[in-house]
Amino acid sequence: MQLRYSFRLYPEPGQQRALARAFGCARVVFNDTVQARRDAHAANKPYPTSKILSASLITVAKQRPERSFLGEVSAVVLQQALRDADTAYANFFASRKGERKGPKMGEPSFRSRKDARQAIRFTANARWKITKGGRLSLPKIGGLKVKWSRSLPCVPSSVTVIKDAAGRYFASFVIDTDPAADAAAVPAPDGDSCVGIDLGLNHFAVLANGTKIDSPRFLRRAEKKLKKAQRELSRKQKGSKNREKARLRVARAHAQVADARKEFGHQLSTRIIRENQTVVVENLAVSALARTRLAKSVHDAGWSQFVDMLEYKAKRYGRVFVQIGRFTPTTRTCSACGHVDGPKPLHVREWTCPACNTLHDRDVNAAKNVKAAGQGGSSLRNVGKTKPPAPSEARHDVKKQEATESRTRSRAA
Repeated sequence: MQLRYSFRLYPEPGQQRALARAFGCARVVFNDTVQARRDAHAANKPYPTSKILSASLITVAKQRPERSFLGEVSAVVLQQALRDADTAYANFFASRKGERKGPKMGEPSFRSRKDARQAIRFTANARWKITKGGRLSLPKIGGLKVKWSRSLPCVPSSVTVIKDAAGRYFASFVIDTDPAADAAAVPAPDGDSCVGIDLGLNHFAVLANGTKIDSPRFLRRAEKKLKKAQRELSRKQKGSKNREKARLRVARAHAQVADARKEFGHQLSTRIIRENQTVVVENLAVSALARTRLAKSVHDAGWSQFVDMLEYKAKRYGRVFVQIGRFTPTTRTCSACGHVDGPKPLHVREWTCPACNTLHDRDVNAAKNVKAAGQGGSSLRNVGKTKPPAPSEARHDVKKQEATESRTRSRAA
């Protein structure tokens, strides 16, 4: 299993210029690769192979005056940019053929020096190393100061240097880990504990045991600061230095929100994984919910990021991770007797089961049903295979039926 360990970098001014030069050279090779393949497609010719592109766009290009600057950076950086273009085209064709899951991917586009994220990658043959003083030594860049927050468990296979929109530099190391060793290092919870998690907006997560975790609402809390920074940015003249300074302030404000949300997700997911052997969540249609009037709150919650953390940590530490179908009626089903009641509007936070007269908290009941569905509970075993009608469709059917009955009565009269 491969994991990434990310650490903050603090390059000196000369090293920042060397990194900017490396970012630019990698971008040029990537764009030249995309252009070469577009030209081949327009001429109805087969796409040139990576070997041909490597010779023409890197080896031969260095000897031309207009591309001589490519020789100022490590050749590994250029080769990895070429591989990135190959991967992008492979994903594009796999998506067109239906072999790749997820939304359809478009054709690779050109990279810009104004992109929010710049990155270069060094593999083992680039001869990068971590010095005894704790610096990251990169070819033709030098020793970069690293803020080590933890030690690396083994020798990394590659390192990616990233510059984000806020102007911060990071080193991302790829580490090969053994899930069996990681699972043995973390003690298993007592018994065969299982937890069902219902994700929401009023509370970020509600567990089947009744625990409610408040939603931090990081974006909502920082909205005033973000609005002020964005307003100042809009007043600056385009292309000026003051506008660049204002842009950095906006980017840093957004980075603080994203970092706080990520840290919250890591802490909560780690605690849940350590305390439970089986974790069950609902497969939410986040992309669809993000197109509703609750879009800002849905994005602020960060459900997808949290679920991804649960999934990879469960795999790493030997836990069982289960996702149930999104159409399973966890809210409408009584967790005590299994009776499926009618739809529940969002303002209904408690309801009483008409079959067994049990008073349910909406979110706790849903979390219990999520847990039962993940364990193969009898009450929800065969539920959720078909999509129930949406409330708007149900109202439309009732109105249509009422109109039909009205016409029938008028004709009879």
